[in-house]
Order: sequence, then structure tokens, then C-alpha cells
Amino acid sequence: MDQWLDNFKQTIDSAAPRLLKISEPQSQQPRAEDHWSSKQIIGHLIDSAANNHARFVLGQLKDDLVFPGYDQNGWVKTNHYQDAPWPQLVELWRAYNLHLQHVMAHADKSKLNTPCTLHTLQEIAFKTVPKSEPVTLEYLMKDYVDHLNHHLAQIFTDEK
Repeated sequence: MDQWLDNFKQTIDSAAPRLLKISEPQSQQPRAEDHWSSKQIIGHLIDSAANNHARFVLGQLKDDLVFPGYDQNGWVKTNHYQDAPWPQLVELWRAYNLHLQHVMAHADKSKLNTPCTLHTLQEIAFKTVPKSEPVTLEYLMKDYVDHLNHHLAQIFTDEK
């Protein structure tokens, strides 16, 4: 297995217990005015997992990496993550990402590194890629992991 996939699995395995140490009241506190709480950040990561799950599967079934974006704030608001029990959100986040790690580890190797000139990563990626540059499905997967790590760092920076 590739090192980045091992690192992703280790991140999931180590982050879940750390997240569960955050109390329910702490998980509800916004990081700052007009910022998401830890509950909302984990909710956003669950939404990201759902959207990227479809992308990772479809990226193996078609010849391009053209995917729609999604209204992140709308998804967080509509899912009412702020009102969900913290342990339930952490468990859903953990289980979904373990499944994504499994999907990534078993992705069609020929599709993973095939350059795609038709993509929307200039709009949907965490670390965007100009429309004129080819990208790979593996890039999209690694970008997902970078996005997840970025948001976990936000939560863990705020640990009390």
C-alpha cells in the first residue's frame, strides 16, 4: 500500500479518539465569530466524504474528472450538525473515512494515474489546478486527504 494511504489510515485511527475527548459543550463552540464549531467542521468533513466518495467511484467509471461542486454552508446548515450528538458525528466521520481509504486503496491502478485534461479541479479541489493542466484521480484523492488534515488541524488547534 502507498505511504500516503497508510498515513491517511493512521490519521483516521489517531484522530477519532482525540475527537471523542472533546466534550459536547466544547464541540458546539464556534472557533470564532462567523466560524464553524467542531461539530460543524466534522459535519463538513462528512459532507466532503459523501461528495468525494461519488467522485472517487465515478472517476474510475468515466474518462474525465468533471464533477459538480456543492454548497458547503448549505449542506452544513441543512444537515443540522450543530444539533447532532458529538460522538455520533465522530463515529460517522471515522467510519466513512475508513471506507474511503478502502475505496482509494482498491482503486483501479490504471485509472489512478491517467492524466485527464477534462476536469473541474480548478473549482472543486482544495488545492486547485488550472483548467489547462491535466490532473489524475490520485491527485484528487490526495487533495481530499489534505483537505481533511487541514480541518482536523483547525479542531486540534482549538483543543482545550
